[in-house]
Amino acid sequence: MPLYALTIFTSAFLLFLVQPIMAKQILPWFGGSAAVWTTCLMFFQLVLLFGYAYADWTIRFLKPRPQVILHVVLLVLSLASLPIIAGSGWKPQGDEDPTWLILGLLAATIGLPYFLLSTTGPLLQAWFARSFPQAKNVYRLFALSNAASLVALVAYPFVVEPYITTREQSLGWSVGYGLFALLCAVSALFSLRPAHAALSDTNTAAAATPVTGPAPRAADYLLWLVLAAMGSFMLIAVTNHITHDVASVPFLWILPLTLYLLSFVLCFEGRNWYQRKLFFGPLLVIVGAMAWGLHTDGGVMDIKQAIPLFAAGLFVMCMFFHGELAALKPAPRHLTGYYLMISLGGAIGGLLVGFVSPKLFNTYYEFGFGLVFTLLLAAYVSRRNPLLVPVLALVAAGFSVYQVHTYITMLSSDARVMSRNFYGTLRVKDFGDENSQSGARRLMHGVIMHGEQFLAPNRRMEATTYYGRESGIGRIIELKNEGSKEVRVGVVGLGAGTLAVYGRPGDTYRFYEINPQVIDVAMKEFTYLTKTPARIENLLGDARLTMERESPQRYDVLAIDAFSSDSIPTHLMTYEAMGVYLKHIKPDGVIAFHVTNRFLNLPPVVKRIADEYGLHTVMVSHDPDDASDLARTDWILVSRDPKALADKRITGPSEPIGEIPGLRLWTDSFNNLFKILK
Repeated sequence: MPLYALTIFTSAFLLFLVQPIMAKQILPWFGGSAAVWTTCLMFFQLVLLFGYAYADWTIRFLKPRPQVILHVVLLVLSLASLPIIAGSGWKPQGDEDPTWLILGLLAATIGLPYFLLSTTGPLLQAWFARSFPQAKNVYRLFALSNAASLVALVAYPFVVEPYITTREQSLGWSVGYGLFALLCAVSALFSLRPAHAALSDTNTAAAATPVTGPAPRAADYLLWLVLAAMGSFMLIAVTNHITHDVASVPFLWILPLTLYLLSFVLCFEGRNWYQRKLFFGPLLVIVGAMAWGLHTDGGVMDIKQAIPLFAAGLFVMCMFFHGELAALKPAPRHLTGYYLMISLGGAIGGLLVGFVSPKLFNTYYEFGFGLVFTLLLAAYVSRRNPLLVPVLALVAAGFSVYQVHTYITMLSSDARVMSRNFYGTLRVKDFGDENSQSGARRLMHGVIMHGEQFLAPNRRMEATTYYGRESGIGRIIELKNEGSKEVRVGVVGLGAGTLAVYGRPGDTYRFYEINPQVIDVAMKEFTYLTKTPARIENLLGDARLTMERESPQRYDVLAIDAFSSDSIPTHLMTYEAMGVYLKHIKPDGVIAFHVTNRFLNLPPVVKRIADEYGLHTVMVSHDPDDASDLARTDWILVSRDPKALADKRITGPSEPIGEIPGLRLWTDSFNNLFKILK
């Protein structure tokens, strides 16, 4: 038992740990988008499915000895994939579909090792059940594997990431995988020892596992599939909702995933933590409350209420899904088919949210639909209970249908534009009208505003939000305008294109934008780009990759404006990135970092990088009064030339840049968001 337990724990720990390691390697290549993580998760779920299918196939159709030989050979072959470091040839050119490119990259880099890790749980449990038919609860090993995944989830952001570079993480994981391969091979060979084997190779493959229960029916397979799919579906749907539409808080994605894994551990641990009679009532109430919470307060529920509601709701739903799954587990002989359905369901749930929904819906409607389906599923599984139980579930479903309909109507009724793609959802909405001096049109990405323009004709070319004339970026552009007839400005992050208001005839403003829908919205719904007298150039693709490939642009000002949310593209704020920016500015040019952020203390990071290059820095903060339409802003101006930052209009409002003790230099292989949390 200790040998099998150690092997399963090691495999599950590595299985989960490799996910953030690989995602962090490739995030810089795809704009640092949160959708990269969703796509990676979809890949890992699919490979997990293939691994479970392999385990089921080998147990069903191969005798014990061929099973072991095949698996050991694959383990040896997988060592050729080490170390797991993505090749630079996978970097995007800018016009590819990121989803397919990420899937191909992951398959080439980690495909076979991850596949074999994914086979370990069901395969070793089947071997254990065959060798030790007297074991009372082989499914506790499944709980152990989820506990190992939970340990890896918590360890990465708090133990691994803050202290170890990405390359060192990859190398360390590769060493760990070598240890796993050895453990797995020993476990495989141990399962063949005559002293422990319950049956010999002379028996048929079908009889190679103990017969202790009836074969599952087709309806059983379908219910396993649906319950597993809903767990995965609601995990991603809730994660998308709370990180996109509730609060842009760093590490918030850890909470739902922790609750999801914890529910697996509790439900399969074997001590009856889940009992339908205890969870059914709370399930009906909290799912209905979540549906109501989608639209209450205009869809902007207070974070102190929203996070507990949706987190508790997800936990109760996952306890229901996984508790019902555990109650339906078959005899050990059929466990590989059972796990195959769980894996297939998880993959389907992930595909529905990560791949299908963005092509069907213009925002995250699938969350509401999932809530309603959860209640319908509750009515189905309780159909053999007293009639009142499924009826109450149907009543709760009806209530939720009304709340979800209200939510959809609220979103679509007053939006000029709603669109969704790989990079998230965009929404354009008018507040007031052009007859009001305060009427404005806003571009929203979840809860983050990425641009605003006044509707009144006499105010349409005013700088708004973070880009007022008293802000750091406004001051430096106006200084450059005074000193030159033709100014070149580069901007990383288009938004609504607000900075174009500073453009004059002869000036050039080049905007780098990774999301094609943002360019489309900025051109059609806002007039900054079309009404400015300056020449406008929009470049589609990741800004850093684009700048690495193009010739020096000799910018007077280069604005780096992509750090307002929690999912900041860290690859734009590293030592190597600064080298790319310096290539494109004039000797007296200025790089302006927009570091306004509610949760992350970014100025010391920029200062640390600038000091490494011997650059000069000034932090300009602007806190307008309550009557102003502008937002509070922090900009850090960086230049080779101290004279470029010496004007009193900049030094006057400058603020000292605080220090963070022990802050390490951010590079492409190391950054630590945990260290800079406010």
